[in-house]
Amino acid sequence: MALTDKQLERYSRHITLKEIGVRGQKKLLAAKVLIIGAGGLGAPAAMYLAAAGVGTIGIADCDSVELSNLQRQIIHTTDDIDKPKVQSAAETIKSLNPDVEVITYHEYVNSKNIASMIADYDFIIDGADNFPTKFLINDACVLGHKSFCHAGILRFEGQLMTYVPDVSPCYRCVFEAPPPKDAVPSCREAGVIGAMAGIIGAMQALEAVKYITGQGELLTGSMLVFDGLKMDWRKVKLPKRNHHCPVCGDTPTITELADEEQVSCSLRPQ
Repeated sequence: MALTDKQLERYSRHITLKEIGVRGQKKLLAAKVLIIGAGGLGAPAAMYLAAAGVGTIGIADCDSVELSNLQRQIIHTTDDIDKPKVQSAAETIKSLNPDVEVITYHEYVNSKNIASMIADYDFIIDGADNFPTKFLINDACVLGHKSFCHAGILRFEGQLMTYVPDVSPCYRCVFEAPPPKDAVPSCREAGVIGAMAGIIGAMQALEAVKYITGQGELLTGSMLVFDGLKMDWRKVKLPKRNHHCPVCGDTPTITELADEEQVSCSLRPQ
């Protein structure tokens, strides 16, 4: 596949990079990335992946755009209020880069549909806003042998880590199960600074680009934690493997996908 003159111009800043070049750009154009959640994290991740020329982007979200979303969910505009988020996101992506094919899933992600949803994608981005869905994404990716990037934000803080099968610990290796309902404040209660979504969501896109092109070091075996008030980055080393992990340990107890009780928002929501 030869790049067209317009593609050579559009992706010229990528092609100039020795780590990407024409070969890397072709990998991006052939790649498929699924973003679960078109909110605070998924919005910037989707826009940067579209701008990068990722050939197929899937967007899964069951919600519609609300006015309160616009403080951080930059893929949507005021004119998109009451529109399904997947539709709004797809329209923005197509206007940004017509090279990209967008596949939308206007449905609630659950144990019945997630396995088939992730099956055809090379990389998954966790932009979910609640703990049960985050754990479900982890379990589906572990059982389905898929790589994904987890992230979460709350107030002025953010975190992210990347899972690659047979290489790194999974989300359950670090956090075995969701916390009890109402044990942590929701995004509505605690708030979140809009720019934090942009910072962490863009870093999820960067992890996807590095994975697709095979360049750099992924956040496998580490969790990156950012305090926006102090402008402090910490890279927390994770155990190589949790032998007692219920999904990827020596004797896993989770061998089939199941839905856990839904809560309103995650510890570090979108």
